[in-house]
Amino acid sequence: MSETETSSATAAPTDLYLDTAASEAVSRAAIEAMLPFLTEAYGNPSSVHAEGATAARALEAARASFAADLGAHPGDVVFTSGGTESDNLAIKGVALAQVRRENAARDAAAAGVGSTSAASACANPEHTAHPRRILISAVEHPAVAESAQWLHDFFGFDVVRIPVDAQAHLDLAALEREAQRGASLACVMMANNEVGTVEPVAQAVRICHGAGVPVHVDAVQAAGTIPVDFRGLDADTMAVSGHKFGAPKGLGALLVRGRTPIEPLISGGGQERGLRSGTQNVAGAVALAVALHEACETMERNSTALAASRDALVRAVLEAVPTARVTGDPVHRLPGHASFVFPGVTGEALLVDLDARGIEVSSGSACAVGRHEAPGTLLAMGLSEVEAKAAIRFSFRAPLADADIRRIAAALRASLIALHVPGIE
Repeated sequence: MSETETSSATAAPTDLYLDTAASEAVSRAAIEAMLPFLTEAYGNPSSVHAEGATAARALEAARASFAADLGAHPGDVVFTSGGTESDNLAIKGVALAQVRRENAARDAAAAGVGSTSAASACANPEHTAHPRRILISAVEHPAVAESAQWLHDFFGFDVVRIPVDAQAHLDLAALEREAQRGASLACVMMANNEVGTVEPVAQAVRICHGAGVPVHVDAVQAAGTIPVDFRGLDADTMAVSGHKFGAPKGLGALLVRGRTPIEPLISGGGQERGLRSGTQNVAGAVALAVALHEACETMERNSTALAASRDALVRAVLEAVPTARVTGDPVHRLPGHASFVFPGVTGEALLVDLDARGIEVSSGSACAVGRHEAPGTLLAMGLSEVEAKAAIRFSFRAPLADADIRRIAAALRASLIALHVPGIE
């Protein structure tokens, strides 16, 4: 046997990356699309000369394409640095718009001219006063939960957490009760990042709008994976992050309906409808639009196969590890997302052992880096702290080969045996 043949025969198998819910590789098409705007058409889109006009046209073409793939209008799109900024802008911006209205009404009343402008505002149901309350589901991403907490800490907003059931579905009856009491904003994620459950967002929006409460939707895990229709949902704002569907990190968008009062968090030259000042990243916007369009086309072709692959992985894992439990909704979940609890071991220990075996997974939200507490989503679903710390998430954007599924199941079992988990031999 030759040296080349020996090397090939003994080479370790390629690592399996199963953490696309955290991030995935940048699409080759996105890289190629953005390059000309880094090296050739690099003008500032706010400039009036030819280079600036070229950049501005590319920016608006990207905005139109991006909007079309999310069921939005081009004017709805505010380009940002990603999901966290978008969530912050939506939640803080909508709440601060209410604070501005309250201050204006107070100042007008103090000046003795209160009736005209106040009456005008109250005539528009979108601008009526709300109590300073933010409704969020108990399983929201930290970008949502921490933004709401910031409003509590600095402006006295009450943060009301709406419970979920054992599969992480939002309790719509509880949401309706709280919405009827009034609120500045309700926040609902479209799909859960930790357990993959797809939430009843359409019903939640109808309930909240029926009570006059605007709705922010975190679609970070959904965009490019399941169909998203911003205008069809009638949501008021929606957050999207590019690195979940093949765009470079640091790119995202907030969709904002023109009817929605919202204040900017960044002051400056007034770009992006005055909501996100700063020179626009034209290359990034182009990459974001191309990556989303490619992801949506792939979704249409592969969604059924991806869900079948997920289900095959679930079956293989449960056969290899009978003590494992699936978390989240077993049916109404993201197609490339499978999550489990493995009693008798911590998720951190298991993922480290799996990583050594070439299986790259997650034990929770990647945005909770450095933390070792139990995942809040699983606690909200009713799991104990010990159970919640035994969670592992597998996420992928392309169907898995049968051989890879067998390899994953075998590696899981081997890891649990190596970690001396009771009942696994």
